[in-house]
Amino acid sequence: MSVQLEENVEKKVNSWLEGNYDDDTKASIQKLIDEGSTTELTDAFYKDLEFGTGGLRGLIGIGSNRMNRYTVGKATQGLANYLTKNFPDEEVKVAIAYDSRIKSDEFSQIIADIFSGNGITVYLFDSLRPTPELSFAIRELDCQSGVVVTASHNPKEYNGYKAYWVDGSQVVAPHDRNIINEVNAIESVEQIKFEGNSDLIHSIGEDIDKKYIDHILSLSISKEAIANQKDTKIVFTPIHGTGVKLVPRVLKEMGFTNVTVIDKQAEPNGNGQFPTVVYPNPEESEAMSLALEKAKEIDADLIMGTDPDADRVGIGAKNHHGELQLLNGNQTASLLIYYLLSAWKEAGKLTGNQFVCKTIVTTDLIDNMADGFGVKCYNTLTGFKYIAQVIREKEGQEEFIGGGEESYGYLIGDAVRDKDAIASCAIMAEVTAYAKDKGLSLFDMLMEIYKQYGFYYEGLISITKKGKSGADEIQQMMADFRANPPKTLAGAPVIRMDDYKSLKNVDTRSGAIFNIPAGQMGIEESNVLQFFTNDGTKFTCRPSGTEPKIKFYVGVRANLEDNADFDAVYAGLKEKVQTIGKELGLV
Repeated sequence: MSVQLEENVEKKVNSWLEGNYDDDTKASIQKLIDEGSTTELTDAFYKDLEFGTGGLRGLIGIGSNRMNRYTVGKATQGLANYLTKNFPDEEVKVAIAYDSRIKSDEFSQIIADIFSGNGITVYLFDSLRPTPELSFAIRELDCQSGVVVTASHNPKEYNGYKAYWVDGSQVVAPHDRNIINEVNAIESVEQIKFEGNSDLIHSIGEDIDKKYIDHILSLSISKEAIANQKDTKIVFTPIHGTGVKLVPRVLKEMGFTNVTVIDKQAEPNGNGQFPTVVYPNPEESEAMSLALEKAKEIDADLIMGTDPDADRVGIGAKNHHGELQLLNGNQTASLLIYYLLSAWKEAGKLTGNQFVCKTIVTTDLIDNMADGFGVKCYNTLTGFKYIAQVIREKEGQEEFIGGGEESYGYLIGDAVRDKDAIASCAIMAEVTAYAKDKGLSLFDMLMEIYKQYGFYYEGLISITKKGKSGADEIQQMMADFRANPPKTLAGAPVIRMDDYKSLKNVDTRSGAIFNIPAGQMGIEESNVLQFFTNDGTKFTCRPSGTEPKIKFYVGVRANLEDNADFDAVYAGLKEKVQTIGKELGLV
C-alpha cells in the first residue's frame, strides 16, 4: 500500500479491496491510495458508523464510516436479524420513508429489498415523506420497526438512517446496542440479503397521509380563534424538503386562508443540493432569509420553516419594536407549551394527571410554567427518543400534553413518538391566531410569560472538531471539565454537578454524592456534564451524537417587571452568557 495507515484502518481498507464489493467502490478506494490520501482514507475507515441520538448518519461515500450501499445494507441486515429474533412467532412488518437528499430514494429501495429478502413485510412510501409521518405509520400499520432515510438538517454531503421501534420512537437501550451487536456480527457482505422479494413490498401514500392529517386536525383546541383570525398572514418555507408535502395542506384544512409558500424553496430538490441555502437548517438565519424577506414584504404575522425531513421547525414573528425576528428553539417551545397548558386549562381538561416533557438542556422556564399549572414536567437526556420513552412508560397512567427540545423539535399528543414539525406548524399557527384573538402578537405573549414565570435566556456555544483527531479533542475537553470543574460561573458559586457518565450528582458545598436514577424516564449513562449555581445559572457540556461538535449550553435567568425593561434585561442576560463563555475559555 502506497500510504501509511494505522493498522486497523489498513485492515479495513484491504477487506474492502479484497471483498465482494462492486468495482466502482474498489476503484475509488484505489484512487485514494494512489493519491496518498491518508487523512481521507483514515476518516472513511477508522470506525463503523454507529447509532447516536439520531441513528446512523455520515458523509456519503466509500468506507465503513460513510453512508453507502454497504453500510446501509449492513445496518439493515443487522436490524432484520434482530427483528426476526425478537418477534419469532409474528409476521414482522416495517415501514420506510425517505427525504430529498442525495441517494435517499436509492437507499430506501436497498433497505426495502433487504428487509423483504429476509422475509419481512415492507410498507414503503411512494415518494418522500416527513419523518414524523413515518413514526405515525409504524403505529397505524402495527409495524415492529421502521426506517427513515435522512440526515435531518446536516449539510448536503450527508445522509442518514433513523431506526424506529414498535411504538414509533427511535430505538433506545437495550435495542440500540443490541442492533449494533447484530450489525457487528456481520463479517462479510455475503451475509447481506440484497436480493429483494417484491411480493413483500407494499406502496403506501395518500391513505396514510389522510389519517396523519386527521390526527393533526384533532389536536386543535381553539377553533373559534382560528375562525376569527383565518386571514392571519403566514409565510412557510420547506427549505427544499418534505414539509411541502403536508404543511400547506394541513394549514388549509385547519382553516387558514392566507398562507404564502416560498416558491424558490418549495421544490423538494431530489438531488439533495439545497441550492438556496448553505445549510438546510431552520436554526440558521441564512436558511430562513427568503422567508423573512417575503414576510417583510407582506407584513406577515408568522414565519415557519421546516428542515428537509420536517421534524424541526423554525419560527419568526414581529417583536416589540414591530420588527420581524426569528425565535430560538427555547422560546418556541415555551410558547407552544404555555399555549397548550392555557388552552387545556380553559377547556377544563387539566385534571392533575397530565405531564409535559423536555430535555435537560432545554429551558427551565418550561418546568416553572408546568409547576404553575399543576402539571408535571419530566426531564430527559438529549434526543427525542428519550421523550418518547417517558411517554411509553407513562402510557395508561398519565396523559401527555406536549414536549420539546431547544434544537427546534416539538411534539403535541402521543400518536407520533418523535419530534413533529408538521403538527408543530399547525399548532404554532393556532397559537398565533389565539394570541391575535386576544390582541397580542406571539412576542407579546412571550413577554407576558417572562413577566409571570421569569425571563430565561439560553446561549449555545458550539465547537466543531472534525475527523478522528477532532473526536479525540472533544473527549479530552470533557475529561478536562471532569478533572477541573468550574467553581464559579459569572461570580456565582457552583453548588451542584451532575455527571451522566458516572450517573452521580455531587453537592459541591457538602461533598455529598447521590445516584442519578437510570434505566427509566429517559435517563441512562451518557457523556454529559451539568453545573448549577446558587443564582439559577445552568451550564451543560455535551458532545453531539450526530455531528462532529461539542456543545456548551448556558442558561441564565432574571426578573422582568415591565415590557419596557425587556431590552435592558435581555442585554444583561446575553452579557452574562458571554462572560461565562470567556471565563471558561470557550469564546
